[in-house]
Amino acid sequence: MEERHVLFGKYEMGRLLGKGTFAKVYYGKELATGESVAVKVISKDQVKKKGMMEQIKREISVMRLVRHPNIVELKEVMATKKKIFFVMEHVRGGELFAKVYKGKLKEHVARKYFQQLISAVDFCHSRGVSHRDLKPENLLLDEKEDLKISDFGLSALPEQLLNDGLLHTQCGTPAYVAPEVLRKKGYDGSRADIWSCGVVLYVLLAGFLPFQDENMMKMYRKVFKAEFEFPTWFSTESKRLISKLLVADPEKRITIPAIMRDPWFRKEFTRPLAFSIQEPIDDDESAPSKSAKLSSPKFFNAFEFISSMSSGFDLSGLFEDKRKSGTMFTSRCSASAIMSKVEAVAKGLNFRVGKAKDFKMRLQGSSEGRKGRLFVTAEVFEVAPEVAVVEFSKSAGDTLEYAKFCEEDVRPALKDIVWTWQGDSFNEAEEHEKQVQQDTAEPNTL
Repeated sequence: MEERHVLFGKYEMGRLLGKGTFAKVYYGKELATGESVAVKVISKDQVKKKGMMEQIKREISVMRLVRHPNIVELKEVMATKKKIFFVMEHVRGGELFAKVYKGKLKEHVARKYFQQLISAVDFCHSRGVSHRDLKPENLLLDEKEDLKISDFGLSALPEQLLNDGLLHTQCGTPAYVAPEVLRKKGYDGSRADIWSCGVVLYVLLAGFLPFQDENMMKMYRKVFKAEFEFPTWFSTESKRLISKLLVADPEKRITIPAIMRDPWFRKEFTRPLAFSIQEPIDDDESAPSKSAKLSSPKFFNAFEFISSMSSGFDLSGLFEDKRKSGTMFTSRCSASAIMSKVEAVAKGLNFRVGKAKDFKMRLQGSSEGRKGRLFVTAEVFEVAPEVAVVEFSKSAGDTLEYAKFCEEDVRPALKDIVWTWQGDSFNEAEEHEKQVQQDTAEPNTL
């Protein structure tokens, strides 16, 4: 009989799907909905011994940034004292590598996968993320035969750039890695990803690698010179595009906007929309606010408060909870005064403001951004009689535009009602912990 475990009372874990150096992946099911998931289980001891904790943190950050139909979705992150659990979308179709292993694909099939790959990579690059290990083994297929990029363990964020604005870590799989990465000099992660996409396209159409040799150094020399040959069955249009992708000089390599203009690429191409949670905003701006009629806002558990406001790496703050995904600050003002101030600031920024309900207010940007209009929710929670937590969270729109809204627009405008912001110095977080313990008179619950 198959052994099953219940994880945090939310997921049932079953059979082993696969394993790597630091992690095992299990099939799972969400108990409430019956939805299939994949649960990646990571040993914290092993990760710490190998100095990989920063990489795990980066993978979490990246996967939360890149929600896209052609990227495996990270649903939730949970932890115990010994293990970290990534709850991810379960992709049933296996690796694209398994298809290629059987032989070359038909041109229209290869084009479809390449279009989906480029769409997802473009979205990653728009978030400042380069994958750095694109290959058929990291490209999965769902039940509809649509491609999903997985394994962001080697991905890079902008803060990893050195003073020259380049990445310097040599990583990836040699046969798919750009020459500038192999040379151990600084490189642009997004340009390196484009080279890897070119190798993937060649492999899909050919059924074998463009650069291969039993002698590794000879293979490297071929990569450095972009020295490869086309099989006879490649179409003229596909050869033209691959010749622009597999260019040794990254400065002369084709860019993603140019790829998307290419005639071969554009055949039957439809750009997928990035995921967004659409929350309707009430059109009746003249309606009176309801928040004043409520006695008090929702209670915000003191443990959640301390975990959220701490700037240290506390895994309790990585539990997937809507409250952990936004920007928070504390205030000693009353909930109604906070709501009035937020409303005034939002209107000053030309945001439409919906009716306030249960100390929650929805704001809608007036202009179209990269991913449509920005929708923001502001909510007030009670921590103690004279302490409130205010959280902003993005419902729809562009993540970078939302970050600008919080940091450059809202934060300065609200300074007169703010006690401290999430992520402020660790000493300030400790002061909050002491204060909350005193105000709640229940220090043992922490």
